[in-house]
Amino acid sequence: MTAFGTSDILLPNLGAEEMQKWAVVACDQYTGEPDYWKKTYDFVGNSPSTLNLILPEIYLDCDDCEKRIEKINETMFSYLNNCLFNLHKDCFILTSRTQADGRVRNGLVGAIDLEMYDYHKGSSSQVRATEATVASRIPPRVKIRMNAPLELPHIMILIDDPEYTVIEPLLEKKLQRVYNFDLMNSGGHLEGKIVEKEDAADVLSALDKLADRAKFNEKYGISGAEILLYAMGDGNHSLATAKECYEQKKKCGSPDAELARYALCEVVNLHSPALEFEAIHRVIYDVDADDLLCKMTKELGLSESGEQRFRIVLNGEIREFGITKPNSNLTVGSVQAFLDKYLQENGGKIDYIHGEDVVKSLCEKRGVMGILLPAMKKSELFPTVIKDGALPRKTFSMGHAHDKRFYCEARIIRKLQNV
Repeated sequence: MTAFGTSDILLPNLGAEEMQKWAVVACDQYTGEPDYWKKTYDFVGNSPSTLNLILPEIYLDCDDCEKRIEKINETMFSYLNNCLFNLHKDCFILTSRTQADGRVRNGLVGAIDLEMYDYHKGSSSQVRATEATVASRIPPRVKIRMNAPLELPHIMILIDDPEYTVIEPLLEKKLQRVYNFDLMNSGGHLEGKIVEKEDAADVLSALDKLADRAKFNEKYGISGAEILLYAMGDGNHSLATAKECYEQKKKCGSPDAELARYALCEVVNLHSPALEFEAIHRVIYDVDADDLLCKMTKELGLSESGEQRFRIVLNGEIREFGITKPNSNLTVGSVQAFLDKYLQENGGKIDYIHGEDVVKSLCEKRGVMGILLPAMKKSELFPTVIKDGALPRKTFSMGHAHDKRFYCEARIIRKLQNV
């Protein structure tokens, strides 16, 4: 049995125009753009919305954070008591997300078993983090989730299914549509269909086959490693928060522990043509750039050869290097390991930047060093996590902010009375 399965899923009983105000982009997006969130609040107004059930991370450090959390819980109970939701029992939701570029990304919303997830470094669990988890980011999120009666997922988990056996066969079936609407703020379009009974059983059977040990070993050319079936794409800190809440409730014998054991998420095939990995570059400030380059050359064996290739932007020049003494399966891993060590010993600051043009612009100032990294190939994700464990932070990005997951489905995570 794999970690992902059907769930009891709540969807609001709203029309298409109302659903456009209901669905809001993931809370960890636009954290430096208050105007985006003001525009969102103005658009939603007093309508039922997931905006009232989440805390955008731009407000995590605000003085009224505690009051915001209280209001979130009150609104969740209000929506439940006023019968806003329709309950769909023991099912998946097949999602079709039309992105801003017109491509369609399909996914499957269901529940992940947190007993089979471990985000710590060196994990061998079936569900694993793909990037380092920052422990300090978890406690503020625990405050939001611990007493909440509902969860809403922006978690996206990847499966490595090159033969398209799990999600894609559902696209050929006649399934009942449960929502179909345009997303706000140029977010594209979202359609959902319910997957029940025999169709859900086919999904679970296909997942079991992906988890077959012999096939797993053959696919990755390994033996002895524990099976990695689900790799985190987006929302790892949210899933880590769900794990922490579950462990606390389990430890104290809470009656909510069994509900808290699972977390709603969307599973997406790594091989979806709509899913692209984009590089995240580095810009280094407040260092002796010549000294950094000299020591990097010595430690990583920089030369014109080497399979791990990257470019350095410095003093108006762009130079390409190869790493002949790599310490990671990926270029970004070798570079980041060196930078972490160098900055700890010598001081300095690092920024993580999307877009080569932005890096080049920032590096016009003398002494500022830019490192342009190659985008990680999708085919490298699972083998690297299996071999090296969680990747360095900011290794890759999956699409632009407006294409990130929007909240739509919900799930009850506490035993409730009179609801």
